[in-house]
Amino acid sequence: MSALPASRREILIATIADLLDGVRTVAVGASSPMPAAGAMLLRARNEQRGRERVRVIVLGSRQHNFFTNGSFELFDATAQGRIDAFFLGGGQIDGQANINLVGTGDYPSSTVRWPGSFGSAFMYYLIPRVILFREEHSPRVLVDKVDFVSAPGSSDGIHRSGGPHALLTGLALFDFDKENKRFRLRSVHRGGSASDVRAATGFDYDSPDEVPFTPEPDAETLALLRGRVTTELAECYPQFVETMVADRAA
Repeated sequence: MSALPASRREILIATIADLLDGVRTVAVGASSPMPAAGAMLLRARNEQRGRERVRVIVLGSRQHNFFTNGSFELFDATAQGRIDAFFLGGGQIDGQANINLVGTGDYPSSTVRWPGSFGSAFMYYLIPRVILFREEHSPRVLVDKVDFVSAPGSSDGIHRSGGPHALLTGLALFDFDKENKRFRLRSVHRGGSASDVRAATGFDYDSPDEVPFTPEPDAETLALLRGRVTTELAECYPQFVETMVADRAA
C-alpha cells in the first residue's frame, strides 16, 4: 500500500508533521482534519523512531483530547505556556501574516460575514509555533491587506512569545521572516511552479532564485500515514478519511 505515490493531501499532511518537528504538545482546533493528521503523524513517527513523546490535543475528539471543558481549558493551557504549536487559518491572510476571520468589506458593514475571531488573537500572541494553514491558494484568500485584523502577525513594542511560523497552502509552503515581517517562499508542491504561486498570491513575498519542490513523504512516513494515522483519524474525521482512501485509489 505504501508503494503508491503520495496523494496531494498526503504531501500536505507530511509537510505539517515536518513543520511540527521538535514540539512536545500540539493542539488542533475543531474541523481541522489535515492539521490533526499531521500532528498524529508526528506522534507516530516519533514513537517509531524512539524520539520524544508528542502530546496531541484535537478538540472534538474523545480519544485524542485530555480536556474535559474544550476550548476553555485550551486557553488556560496556552496562558500557562503548555502549548507549543497550534494552527490558524482565515478567510483572508495578508503578507504581514495578519488574519481575518470576521468578513470582507468595511467593518461593521461587512459584505460577507464569517464565524468571528474567537480566541485567535490570544493564541497567536502566546503560542510559539503557529502554523497558518489554508488549502485554497488564491488572491481572494491571500490578499495584500486584510479587511479586518482578527489576529495580527506582528506587534511592535509589545512582549509576544507567539506568532507565525509558516504558511502552508495547497500550492506552496512559506516561512515567515519575523524581523522583516514578510513571507519567504520555501517550496512549491508537486505539479506547481514558482510562477503559479506568484500569479495566485495577492501579497508580495521574498523568493529564492531557484524554488525547490516540497519534499515528498518517504516510505516509512507513508506507511504510518496509511496505517496507524488513518485509523486514529477516523475516530473524529470519518468522512475525511474516506476521501483520503479514495485519493489513493485514484
